[in-house]
Amino acid sequence: MALIPQYSPGATPLDPEELQALIPSFITTQGLLNDFEQANITMGMTWAYASRQDVLTERFLKNLHKHMFDATWKWAGEYRASDKNIGCSYWDIPVRVGELLKNTRAQIDSKTLSTDEIAVRFHHKLVSIHPFPNGNGRHSRLMADLLIVRLEGEPFSWGGNINLVSPSETRIRYISALRAADARNILPLLEFSRS
Repeated sequence: MALIPQYSPGATPLDPEELQALIPSFITTQGLLNDFEQANITMGMTWAYASRQDVLTERFLKNLHKHMFDATWKWAGEYRASDKNIGCSYWDIPVRVGELLKNTRAQIDSKTLSTDEIAVRFHHKLVSIHPFPNGNGRHSRLMADLLIVRLEGEPFSWGGNINLVSPSETRIRYISALRAADARNILPLLEFSRS
């Protein structure tokens, strides 16, 4: 029996070809997929926090996604090859990611924003580019955590670090904060990141 995904509000649906790239054949429910992905993400987090690489490189960004999802999806670490309900056109991803990395370095160098605001703005922009077929929210939150740690801050709590994949009041608050940031109001996302 093949997996029939059940998407939470605000989630990015996978194309049929992307769904066929699921590695474990025993996964047939969204709950099993969520659990398996979380175990894979935990391994990716272990790799990321042990790594001494510069997080603000395209290589690291792609490697992190690969380490977070390599046991789950064949396309882990590869930019998406189709347009989605969110994000820039797939062909523009490398340019947008490059601009984000360059702009974030400039924000760090200029010291005009707090480290929290730099990392939260980085998270928001990365998730709005939506470079991968799936896992963009989880990936961009971990990227922001790694960035803030490299800037000698504390990782974010992201609403109490509750699972933001499954439908919940916390996920609703998170999506609402992202939409406010889309409308150029970063304050709700800054507050959510430390709540």
